[in-house]
Amino acid sequence: MNIRSLTRGDGVVIGAAVLLFIASFLSLTGAPDCSGPYAKYCEAQDYSGINAWDALSTLMSVYLAGVIGAALVVLSRALPQPRKVAGLDLGQLGAALTVFAAWTAFWTLIDANSAGAGLIIGLIAALVLAGGAVAGPLVPALKPALIGAPKPQAAPYGAGPNPGYGYPGAQQQAGGYGYPGAQQQQPQAGQTHGQQVPAEATAGGAAGAAPAAGTAPEFAPFWFAVPVARPLYGEDGSPSPIAELAPGTWYLAVEQRGQALIAQTQDGRRGVLQDTTGIQRG
Repeated sequence: MNIRSLTRGDGVVIGAAVLLFIASFLSLTGAPDCSGPYAKYCEAQDYSGINAWDALSTLMSVYLAGVIGAALVVLSRALPQPRKVAGLDLGQLGAALTVFAAWTAFWTLIDANSAGAGLIIGLIAALVLAGGAVAGPLVPALKPALIGAPKPQAAPYGAGPNPGYGYPGAQQQAGGYGYPGAQQQQPQAGQTHGQQVPAEATAGGAAGAAPAAGTAPEFAPFWFAVPVARPLYGEDGSPSPIAELAPGTWYLAVEQRGQALIAQTQDGRRGVLQDTTGIQRG
């Protein structure tokens, strides 16, 4: 589970769910009219302690339905692979529950003779909850990450002149993929004695990465970090991701396939990182 994949919309959902849960302990009804002939009825019954936990139907259809729906929405964002229940994605099922809770809370409040704080705050929380669950993936303002990714350390594996091959902070001799502005050292294979390397071959970018003889340079594994959470797909071409790469964590690139990288996670799983834009190389 990766909490760094949660968005601002998920934060709205979490906050509204907490408020909805608190509202379940507040009074569902307002103070009755105890003036005149109604005074004897007020003495016969206590109206002060009725909340959602005393009304099972309201509790399950409004308050717990909304909280469970919020939990499913957040869980679907945090899991590396999508999960389905009865053919529905967890996020879709959770969003449907939040909309149902808001719809029920609205009509429960309309039907109440004297609505208390529990019903009023519950309706507001349910509406915000449903709005966050539905609009979270659609509204650009709710899409940024809820928790900012920490900047990876430059050299987490030692401060010596040669921290080790492939570790972040180590000198990479091969230009490697995704490292803009790096100094590219050109292989000398295939050159005769005294032959000069063309000036174009020493420039950065794709032209500088190609050796003078026209042969492809050998790929050198390197460590990298992603700016945002990105899926890692299986090497067999399966459309379902096998893992999710999280910001602030170093991963090892072991192979390059066109514009994609074969990355290895900390637990040894390997997969294809298709979106390599903006990666930070160690």
